[in-house]
Amino acid sequence: MSAHLSWLEAAVIGALQGVAELFPVSSLGHSILLPAVLGGSWARDLDVTAKDSPYLAFVVGLHVATALAMIVYFWRDWVRILTGLVTSVRDRRVENDDQRLAWMLVLATIPVGLAGLVLDQLFRTLLAKPVPTAAFLVANGLLLIAVEELARRRAGAAGSAGAAGPAGATGPGAGAVDAPTVRLDAPTQVLRGSRVATATTPEEQADARLARLPLLTAVLIGAAQILALLPGISRSGATIGSGLLSKLSHEDAARFAFLLATPVILAAGVLKLPELFGPAGDGIRGQVLLGSVLSGVGAYVSVRFLTRYFEHRSMRPFGVYCIVAGAACLAWFTLA
Repeated sequence: MSAHLSWLEAAVIGALQGVAELFPVSSLGHSILLPAVLGGSWARDLDVTAKDSPYLAFVVGLHVATALAMIVYFWRDWVRILTGLVTSVRDRRVENDDQRLAWMLVLATIPVGLAGLVLDQLFRTLLAKPVPTAAFLVANGLLLIAVEELARRRAGAAGSAGAAGPAGATGPGAGAVDAPTVRLDAPTQVLRGSRVATATTPEEQADARLARLPLLTAVLIGAAQILALLPGISRSGATIGSGLLSKLSHEDAARFAFLLATPVILAAGVLKLPELFGPAGDGIRGQVLLGSVLSGVGAYVSVRFLTRYFEHRSMRPFGVYCIVAGAACLAWFTLA
């Protein structure tokens, strides 16, 4: 099979995948829309719905590099999580935060895994076209802004109730109500084995807070990833948004979203890799390697930036971007 992917195309899409996968703007959506807007050989070579095209396998194969970059960034967390999972299976019990977080991630990944096996091919065949993708990108932006507004109103209502308290009481915490989880700078108590220890790093504190989420809440947040099967809907946007609606802070919601996404992204990439080692990869394996390197670098830089960004900022700018970019693409495709 002759090459259907140029070096420039591989480099651009590889870098785009690494960055857009973690930003709440839909990497698949951008991988469909950018070639369609550029047209010419880009639209011909980079069409995920074209028969015998290696492009979809290439894009999903890049997920391996993205997931590896996230594992490198969160390696301390994954060591604790995997240790917790192994010890929990060995001892046949769940008795500390690491073990609980490990099982939460396993159970929260099951819904999107099953949905992906059943719906992925159908959705990509029917919907992975420029116009539907642009429309979903607009919807993604509207959802991000709506979630942020709901979270802001809930936090404001909780703050007002807490300040007033029952029967007109005043003072901090006078009327304790359910309020969004906030980032704690004070040491957090965690369970290590059968003993109580102090989490000394912000990462350990965050993992301890996440481990104490209700299990059903964690599964529902993980299930939100199913929305990302629709091209133009962001995986991270859906899970961060679900976390905010579950009263997590932006920082904790983003962290949980990235931990949840890692096994899903890795599994999706591994499933597609055999195609790239078969006839579909003939003539483009060098391009695949280049795209993977750029995707991994982009993902590492992105997760490093976003974990800091969400300490103090919201998803609104990304929502505005998605609405503007999606609307512009719709106009381009319908009027050009």
